[in-house]
Amino acid sequence: MSGGIAIIGAGIGGLTLAVELRRRGVEVDVYEAATDPQPSNDGVLLPANATRHLDRLGLEPGLGEASAAVDGFVWRDGHTGATVGRCLSAEEYAAHSGAPFYGIRHGDLHALLSKAFGTRGLHLGHRLTGVTDHGTGPVRLDFAGADPVEADVVIGADGAGSVLREHVVGYDDIQFSGCVAWRGVVPRSDLTLLPDPERLQLWMGPDAHLMHHPVADGAHAFLLVRRQPGPWAPDTWSWPAEPDEHVHAYAGWHPAVVQMISAATCSKRWALLHRPPLTEWSRGRVTLLGDAAHLMLPHHGQGTAQAIEDAVVLADCLTSTDDRARARASYEVRRRDRARRIQVASLAAADVLHLPEGPRARGRNKRLGAPDVYERHLAWIHDHDVAEIGRP
Repeated sequence: MSGGIAIIGAGIGGLTLAVELRRRGVEVDVYEAATDPQPSNDGVLLPANATRHLDRLGLEPGLGEASAAVDGFVWRDGHTGATVGRCLSAEEYAAHSGAPFYGIRHGDLHALLSKAFGTRGLHLGHRLTGVTDHGTGPVRLDFAGADPVEADVVIGADGAGSVLREHVVGYDDIQFSGCVAWRGVVPRSDLTLLPDPERLQLWMGPDAHLMHHPVADGAHAFLLVRRQPGPWAPDTWSWPAEPDEHVHAYAGWHPAVVQMISAATCSKRWALLHRPPLTEWSRGRVTLLGDAAHLMLPHHGQGTAQAIEDAVVLADCLTSTDDRARARASYEVRRRDRARRIQVASLAAADVLHLPEGPRARGRNKRLGAPDVYERHLAWIHDHDVAEIGRP
């Protein structure tokens, strides 16, 4: 098989790009390593900068039915439960940003995109093992246990452990953030102590925080984050967790926090990894998208949204000109600075959320409690529309 556009990875970013290109009349081939993809049950945040595009792809009303509306933001003291700041109802958020804010299970979002793309052009069981790009003619893609493929354009949407990222950069540039995390989803019936159950909440404490949000059926998806001093083994992304170690790590936190995390079995502890911003997203005919381009920490909940933004812009660039080199350059110009800025903000957020008691924490709380907290700190992320903004 040869020619055309090959997308490596059938995750959220790769499938969004494939659906959007097909909507624009361009057929693509998507190559996925798994033979039977089973996305996790973890929660995913879909703020307005993502949902506006998923709506344009035709995923509503299914998206709304599979999600929970997020009714604004709350920041709390992790030990006392005191409200530090809150902003926007769901109605105010939609009016401000022009689109809704949803929480959804990863598997449910993946299922919606998979259904939208279908099986035509989808190649499962194709784990990429090698890339050959001589600069003239098509790129050769080699797969384990499958025939090689040639393509005129190759999109690396192959996630956090991207093979194509290493092809573009020349080495593995993964970095440990100094934090570890536990993830879980808890039924609403197990959350009798939880205040503001319809909101995205961040509970803050010295060297740790909890972020959680609603998903379908009233359940809450949570991410526990704690500083972990000491080395990290670079060939390991996760470790088996000791029974209830995540509960013991948050002993003394507010009863609502302890109740939530005690209701979930966390069998793994994850290293929170990131990659430094790139100055170039392409090498030859290969270009990157989503986590392969800008793996970021989850503290702003923007990883999925940024992959969706990438897909929308790249589809626009690839269908606006027959010059593929120009399309790749335009895509990079339109996406690089924004993605970099969100990467940096996400990396810095842990330092802000993990402050010990004292003057700096009081200053943070004053900023989060201000009536203009959304406009000053979040609107630049959530209100952005890449379909309308950023063209050179």
